[in-house]
Amino acid sequence: MPATVVLGAQWGDEGKGKAIDQLAADSSWAVRFQGGNNAGHTVVYGDTTLKLHQIPSGVSSLHCSMILGDGMVIDPWVLEQELDRWFDISGERPEGKRLFISERASIILPFHRLYDSADKIVGTTGRGIGPAYRDRIERVGIRFADIINIVEDNEELSTIVERMNTQLESVKVESKIELKSLQSDLRWILSRYGECIKPTGLMIDFALKNNENVLLEGAQGAMLDIDQGTYPFVTSSVTCRANATHGAGIHPGHVEQCFGITKAYTTRVGNGPFPSELSLEGGPGMHMAKVGHEFGTTTGRPRRTGWLDLVALKESNRLNGYTGLVLTKLDVLGGLDEIKICIGYEMEGKLLQMIPTTSIELAKCKPIYETHPGFKSLSNKEWISMADRSRKENIGFDVLSSEMHNYIKRIEHLAGVPIVSIGVGPDRSASIASSNGPFDLSNN
Repeated sequence: MPATVVLGAQWGDEGKGKAIDQLAADSSWAVRFQGGNNAGHTVVYGDTTLKLHQIPSGVSSLHCSMILGDGMVIDPWVLEQELDRWFDISGERPEGKRLFISERASIILPFHRLYDSADKIVGTTGRGIGPAYRDRIERVGIRFADIINIVEDNEELSTIVERMNTQLESVKVESKIELKSLQSDLRWILSRYGECIKPTGLMIDFALKNNENVLLEGAQGAMLDIDQGTYPFVTSSVTCRANATHGAGIHPGHVEQCFGITKAYTTRVGNGPFPSELSLEGGPGMHMAKVGHEFGTTTGRPRRTGWLDLVALKESNRLNGYTGLVLTKLDVLGGLDEIKICIGYEMEGKLLQMIPTTSIELAKCKPIYETHPGFKSLSNKEWISMADRSRKENIGFDVLSSEMHNYIKRIEHLAGVPIVSIGVGPDRSASIASSNGPFDLSNN
């Protein structure tokens, strides 16, 4: 069976967790292929809202096995907290049974968090992701497969500690790493996760050859890609489709479908240029933030809000070749008199239809908008009733008002990608899918 990729199509925080949760119902495996606990996926599990950072969103589908893939950097302590929360909710301990960690994945250690705390420019989450990836590129990082070979080698550990402390001193971090502390940490990681550490690329390859459905789950979003995003205000990994199979340990020929997740508007966390940004002090920007509960799952920081940026979305599609878009949070726009779409930029008198390469140039860009009629605000109950009717009568998007439907069709036309599902609330059932499409929950 082919693999399916789910990616963020904007600057992250698009609502990927819900889409992945829906697709996981028909998948045997859910695989995170990059990033670390700088990601934040929210899944509604019964009456509980589950906030995930490293565990794949497929955790709530109990038949679905999960993998933390080769391309990840993993914080073992944060992972334990997530697993404990999952146990409190479900009573399940999936470690080594349906949750596996790639032996090739890198480990985030206290050193990495300390080093990351020195950042004052990019606005990182401070969780050690960038420094862990840097160590991997420099070929000095510790992978899960490496622990058993170095944990009792005091000479090797001394070399590692010396390097760590030299680097901390270089960025004026006063804390120091002690050999015994590092050794204790590595012993604990090996003891805690020994049963989970596996050659997961081989496991995924075998599953695909066995005709099982595999879901490849991305973190962050296309515009935060280290190579293709709004550098330097990006994350530290390749977030795009090209890395989905590589970060999982399989070849790209396995992928048949790639879904991009985008909000009906745009948000961004942290620093960096954001052409369609609106004020959070009032008006539509405050409306989006308030109604959309726009606070980062990982950081808790308020998200910057703005109108939907089609320049960025088309760039995202160029990089990923989406077979379908999932439009989330359409309900948030309810109650606005008018809705705008950014269809281009103006920079120093020039009209641009693509994102400039440098953030300095992007910061000079002013949005060019087209305006559409708004639609009335509905309660969560009314949105879910609309979604239920769509499924029951198998009418897809025809359940939407003309204003909503025209907005959706315009996005499809501008992006050049069909919209296959629309999110109208946080609940799993608060989704309206295209008839008989991949997100159609009529038979679930």
